[in-house]
Amino acid sequence: MPPRISSLTNDETAVSPWHRAWARPWAVAAAVVALGFLITLEIASRHYGLPGPITNQVQEVVFAPKSGPLLYASMALMMVVLTWRQRFISTGVAIGIDVVFLLVRWATGVGVAGSHCFGNGALWVMLGWAVIAVTRRTGEERVLLLKGVGLGLLLVAGRKAGDAWLLITAKTRPVVLDQYVAVADHALGDPSWLMGRIVRATGPVGSHLLDWVYIQLAVAAVLVALYQLRNVSAERRFPRHHVVRTFLAIGVLGPAIYMIYPVVGPVFAYGDGAFGTGGGHWAVANLWPDTPLPITAPQLMTYDDITPRNCMPSLHTAWATTIFIHSRKGPRFLRFAGTFWLVATLTATLGFGYHYGADLVAGVVFALTVEAAMRSFERGWDRSGVRLVAHGVTVFAALLVSYRYLPTDMAEHPWVAGPLVMLAMFSVIDGYIRTTRKWNPEPAPTRQPDRRLELV
Repeated sequence: MPPRISSLTNDETAVSPWHRAWARPWAVAAAVVALGFLITLEIASRHYGLPGPITNQVQEVVFAPKSGPLLYASMALMMVVLTWRQRFISTGVAIGIDVVFLLVRWATGVGVAGSHCFGNGALWVMLGWAVIAVTRRTGEERVLLLKGVGLGLLLVAGRKAGDAWLLITAKTRPVVLDQYVAVADHALGDPSWLMGRIVRATGPVGSHLLDWVYIQLAVAAVLVALYQLRNVSAERRFPRHHVVRTFLAIGVLGPAIYMIYPVVGPVFAYGDGAFGTGGGHWAVANLWPDTPLPITAPQLMTYDDITPRNCMPSLHTAWATTIFIHSRKGPRFLRFAGTFWLVATLTATLGFGYHYGADLVAGVVFALTVEAAMRSFERGWDRSGVRLVAHGVTVFAALLVSYRYLPTDMAEHPWVAGPLVMLAMFSVIDGYIRTTRKWNPEPAPTRQPDRRLELV
């Protein structure tokens, strides 16, 4: 049989993988928008006399990082494109670099503690693989390796961009809407006040566990992503949709709503503050979590220029919801971990006074709407996808409008307003479940052939 001759020319074969990756208009547009977004945040941060996300990321090449676990989780995410031998070598190199940095800091008397004492090695390894991709790889191997490095660095950049967003909300939104949300929260039974007392009763053990879960939420997302991306090295391609995509989209879109709906949280508006920000002199009264909030006419209130306005919606709830959704198709351990992280995150957000119950309801609706939009974008928009996203956007907007303009009515009629708020959230949950089941139909069971008695 004569050999089959390819219809592609040598030039087409040589350059097509690289050019196909950059020929997609949406990919180029996304890269330009992401870069412009980071530059804009850098300029805005410097306007207020603080380094922006790009500067903070560059500094972590040498200086102590803000979160070592996040950098190592990002490196683990990048390594899904590597072979097992390359993974072991990369991990060893990262640890070795961190040991050197630690010894130098110890010798020079630059003391760091906790998660700030490591992580530079992971960043160096990711940057090293980026250099290798550009200088030592070609074609699809170069593209795949750059995608892996980009995914890891994007997770870190998302954290830095979020920090810059929070700074901007504090500097540009002096007036907050906490009194409106707090009064509306009466319709849900003031869950932050109740959970705050429960968490305090658990003592330091419960508080430390919840605090660790709350802080390391991105690490939990990486664990789910590692399962979803476990076959990338063998198949030499990424799946069309995974948890990191929605995780980053929530982190980009959520802070924009903070600018529209600035809220600082119960521990700040009705307590002594946290993280060295806020304080009793900024609060309406020192009521959280011991004294139930009285029903009074809400008013706009001013707050300091340091505390982030990062309550509405609760992005920690949105991220935990996303982790829960994407863990459903994993093994039993992963499903259990996703459930635990969701419950623990909801408990922490309320129990530490970072959020009102109304924030959590909005966070769930926000997460499902963004997830539906991301999945619709990948599979192609159709009537069911448009309807689901439109329903989520409508419910989300209705919640925000109700909290702002009907809080007193909600507080005075809790047995009507509370169920309506929960019903609105459950309608989005039900719509998401019904629609995505149609998108991913269960495979039909294989029919066993009939056994017949035959005479031989």
